[in-house]
Amino acid sequence: MVAVGAGLLLAVAPSAAVGAGAAEDRARGAADDECVSSTGPYQRELEGYLRRTVDGVQSPEDCAAIRAFQTSEAITPADGYANLVTYRTMTAVDARGNPNAERMCPDRSYSVTCVDLDRQILWTQTDGEVVFDPVPIRTGRDDEETRPGWHAIYWRDIDHVSTEYDDAPMPYAQFFDGGQALHGRPDDLFDGGGSAGCVNLRLSDARDLWDLLDVDDAIFVWGTKPGTAD
Repeated sequence: MVAVGAGLLLAVAPSAAVGAGAAEDRARGAADDECVSSTGPYQRELEGYLRRTVDGVQSPEDCAAIRAFQTSEAITPADGYANLVTYRTMTAVDARGNPNAERMCPDRSYSVTCVDLDRQILWTQTDGEVVFDPVPIRTGRDDEETRPGWHAIYWRDIDHVSTEYDDAPMPYAQFFDGGQALHGRPDDLFDGGGSAGCVNLRLSDARDLWDLLDVDDAIFVWGTKPGTAD
């Protein structure tokens, strides 16, 4: 049921190793298929996670392993290129075993949705048990960061449209601090450098979280989004 920072990915957790091994097996099965993507910006991180030789240089075997992982996680295009969406998805998948290993999100007897800005993942736990597996997110960009600390959902709107940002759709919006909300993003989740402070999710994840949470449910935010000053 969860992720490790990029610098720690060379030592893969046992649960992650199982997923990585399965992806590698699928890669071997697809060895006869041509895979020609070039080296991506997250090449080393994907190589470490997939138990490839970590040299930061794409090979046909690396490409096939990355493509197999992309296929298993329904990432499109599944072309073997180590891009941001593949890396963020990898981080969430890797965290499924124990997302709160560093005890950054407080355990409570009630539901707490944990927003990890460092790893850009979200999960929900109750009394220390994960009830919503880690998923990739996009949080606030520099100078519009998602506000850290304790929050509570105070209003929900399933078909919300932003009155501040050119009628931008915010499906499954669950507001927790001023104009900041958990909500789905109909377009590419990772397009652009970040949100205007909201916690963006893939539509399917936002819908599932909508079904799980309700008004007054707790949210805890901590860390620093990569690329932001503070």
